[in-house]
Amino acid sequence: MWRQAVTIFRQTDWLLVASVTALAGAGLLTMRSFTEPSYFFNRQLIWLGLGFTLFLILSRIDFRFLRRSGILISIYFGFVMILAGLLLFGQMIKGARGWIDFGPFSFQPADLMKLILILILAKYFARRHIEIAHVRHILLSSFYVLLPALLILFQPDFGSATIIGLIWLGMIMISGVSKKHLLAVFLIGLSAASILWFSVFTSHQKDRIISFLNPLADVRGAGYSAFQSTLAVGSGQLLGKGVGFGTQSRLNFLPEYETDFIFAAFAEEWGFVGVTTLFILFGLIIWRVLQAALRGSTNFEILFGVGFAIFLMSHFVINVGMNLGLLPVTGLTLPFVSYGGSHLLVEFTGLGILMGMKRYARVVHRDELEHEFLGGV
Repeated sequence: MWRQAVTIFRQTDWLLVASVTALAGAGLLTMRSFTEPSYFFNRQLIWLGLGFTLFLILSRIDFRFLRRSGILISIYFGFVMILAGLLLFGQMIKGARGWIDFGPFSFQPADLMKLILILILAKYFARRHIEIAHVRHILLSSFYVLLPALLILFQPDFGSATIIGLIWLGMIMISGVSKKHLLAVFLIGLSAASILWFSVFTSHQKDRIISFLNPLADVRGAGYSAFQSTLAVGSGQLLGKGVGFGTQSRLNFLPEYETDFIFAAFAEEWGFVGVTTLFILFGLIIWRVLQAALRGSTNFEILFGVGFAIFLMSHFVINVGMNLGLLPVTGLTLPFVSYGGSHLLVEFTGLGILMGMKRYARVVHRDELEHEFLGGV
C-alpha cells in the first residue's frame, strides 16, 4: 500500500494539479464575491470535488485498450444518438435543447462529445499515419466531426460546434495531411459560403449574421453583454477594484458573470495583474499537457494529448475574445474557472486520461521524439 501511494505521488504532475487548483480557486473567489448566499460557490465546490476524484481514478487506468477495441466507435455512436434525441425531445433551456436534466443537476452531452471526438480522431490518424497524405482522410475524418457538429449546431449551440471544428482542424494539421488538399477543401467551403451570402441570404439574415460577428455594433441589443463585458475588463485597470467591489457584476450590469463572462468579472476585481496571472497559470497547464503528449508511447497518445491541448486553448481563446468584444458571444466557458459541472467533469476526465497514458509513456531523447512526432504521425 505504501509503495503504491509513493508511485501515485511520483507519477502525478503536481505542477499541473497546482495550476488547475489555482484557476479553480480564482473562479470560486469570483463567484463568492457576488452572491449571498453563495449558491454558485457551493455547487461549484461539489463539481470540483467530483472532478478531482474522477481525475485521480482515471489517472490509474491503462488506456492502451482503446487502441485495439471498438469501444470508441460504440461510445461515439451512442452519444450521436443522445444528441439526436435531445434535438427531438430535449427540454429547451436557455434557448437550446442541449441539456439532460437530473433534477437539481443537469449535464450537457456536447461537452463530452468533444472529448470523444479527440479520442476518435487520435485513433483514426494514428492508424493511418503512413497513407495520411491522401485526400480521402480529410473527407473521412470530417465525417466523424460533421455528424455531431450539425446536431449540436441545430440545438442551437454555435460555440460547441465551433470548438468541434477547431479540434478537427488542429488535429488534421498536425497529423501530416497534405496542406494542398486541406486548402482545396477550405476553398470549396469558402465558395459555398460566398454563394449563400450573395445569392441565398436575405438582407435581414445578413444583418443578424453581422450583428453576431460584431456584437459591439449593437450595444443596446445583441451587443449589450459584450459591451458591458468590455467595460468591466477596462475598469479593472492595473490592480483591479478589489474582491467584492466589481460594480458591473454586483449591480447586475454584467449578465452570466459566473459562466460566460467570468473572465470580465475577474478582470474587474483583479485588474491587469490578476489577468496576467490567469494567463500564466493557463499557459502552465497547456505546457504540461503538451509535455505529457510528446512523451506518449505511440502516435495515439501523442495525438490525444495535442488534441486535448487544442480543446483547452480553443475554449480559452474564444471565451477571452468574447469577453473583450473581439469575438462573437457563443456561450463558451473558461476552462476550470467558469461555473458548471459538464465542462469541469470533461476537463478533469481529459486530464485523467492523459495522466493514465503518462503511466506507460516512453523515455527517449528529445530530438528523436520530436523527429517521430513531426515526421511519423
